[in-house]
Amino acid sequence: MHAAVRPEPGSRFPLYVLVLSGLTATLAVAAPTMAMPVLFSELAESLGLTLVQIGAVWGLASFAGLFASLAGGMIGDRFGTKRTLIVSCLLLGVAGASRGLSNSLFSLSVTVLLTGALTAVIPILLHKVCSLWFTGRRLGMANAVVSGGMALGFMLGSLVSATFLSPWLGGWRHVLFFYGGLGVLMSVPWAFSRTSPREWSGSGHLVDRPSFRQGLSHVLRLRSVWILGLALFGVGGAVQGLLGYLPLYLRGIEWPAARADAALSSFHAMSLLAVFPLAMLSDRIGSRRKLLAAAALTITCGIGLLSVVDGALVWLAVLTAGTVRDGFMAVFMTAVTELDRLGEESVGTALGLCTTLSRIGTLVAPPLGNALAAYGPRLPFVLWCAMALFGFGALWMLGRSSRHSHAQSGSAL
Repeated sequence: MHAAVRPEPGSRFPLYVLVLSGLTATLAVAAPTMAMPVLFSELAESLGLTLVQIGAVWGLASFAGLFASLAGGMIGDRFGTKRTLIVSCLLLGVAGASRGLSNSLFSLSVTVLLTGALTAVIPILLHKVCSLWFTGRRLGMANAVVSGGMALGFMLGSLVSATFLSPWLGGWRHVLFFYGGLGVLMSVPWAFSRTSPREWSGSGHLVDRPSFRQGLSHVLRLRSVWILGLALFGVGGAVQGLLGYLPLYLRGIEWPAARADAALSSFHAMSLLAVFPLAMLSDRIGSRRKLLAAAALTITCGIGLLSVVDGALVWLAVLTAGTVRDGFMAVFMTAVTELDRLGEESVGTALGLCTTLSRIGTLVAPPLGNALAAYGPRLPFVLWCAMALFGFGALWMLGRSSRHSHAQSGSAL
C-alpha cells in the first residue's frame, strides 16, 4: 500500500505534521544555527581566528543558501515536499556534525558552507508543508508554528550551547556532534509521515508538476515576488549581522559571558512570545503588508538604538528588535504563498527566490559590519539599521505598486 494516502475526514494528521514541522525547525535548523555565535569565542581561540574571519565564516552559511534556497524550493515543487525533507534532514545532520571535525579556517569554512546550504532548504520546505495542509487563517497560524519553532530553537541554541552543553559534553566540537545527531533523527518521523492530499493522485503518485524551467520562468515574471525578496534582503541581512555580532560586542564592552549570551537569548525569547499574536493580528487587520512594514520599522529602531545606548538600555534595544523578528517571518512566508497568480505548484520556487535574495543580504552584512568595528564598536549597528530601513522601503514600494491590483483581486497584501 502506498504511503501517500488521503487522511480520513476529521483526521488529526495535519496536527501531527504541524507539530513535526515545528520540532524540525527547532531541533534540526534553529538551535544548531544559533549555537555558532555563542561558540565563536571558544572556537576562535581553538583555531586561532580573527574577528573578521569569524564574520566571514558566519556569512558563509548565507553564501551557501544563496544557491541552495532556490534549488531546494524547486526540487520540493518537482519531487514532493516529504521526500525532499527526509533527505535534507539526513544530510543536514551529517553536514552539521562535520563542523566539529574542523581543524583550520579552511575546513571550518567548507563544513559551514555545506551546513548552510541544507539549513537554507528546510525552512522553505516546512512553510510549503503548511501551505499544503492549511488554508486561510489556519495558514497564518501554521506558519507561525514553524517560525515559533525557529524562535524557540534560536533561543535554546544561544542559551545552552556555550554555557551548558559545551562544559557538559566537553567542548564546542562535541556540541556540534550532538546537534548533528538531532538533525539525522528528525528525518525518521518524516519518513513515516504522509504526503499531503494536494500532492497526491488517485494512482498513488505525486500529481503532475511543471518542469524546473516552467516553474522558475513563471515565478521570475511575478514582480511582487522580487519586491518581497528585496524586503527580506534588507531585514534578513540586518538581523543576521546583529545576531552574529551581538555576543562579541557585549563581551567586548566587558559584559560577563553569561549575561551577553542571555541578551541574545532574550532576543529570541521575545520573538517567540510575539510570533503567534502577530500572525493573528495580520489575519485580523486583513493586510500582511502593513504588518510587515510595521515589523521592519520596529527592527530598524531596535538596531538603531544599539548604536547609541549604553547599560540597561541595551536590553531595551535588543528586546525591541527581537519582538517582531519571527512574527515578521511567519507573516512574510504567508504573504508569499498567498500571492495572486502564484499557484501552489510554484510555492517552493517563490519562497526559494525570496530566500535567495535574503541570503545575499545575510552574506554581506556580517563581514561588512564586523569590518566596521575596527573604526568603532557601534558602527556595525549603523550599517544594519540602514539595511533594515531599506527593507521597510521595499514593503512601502510594494504597497504603491500593487494597491490597485490587490483592491480588485481581494489579496490579503
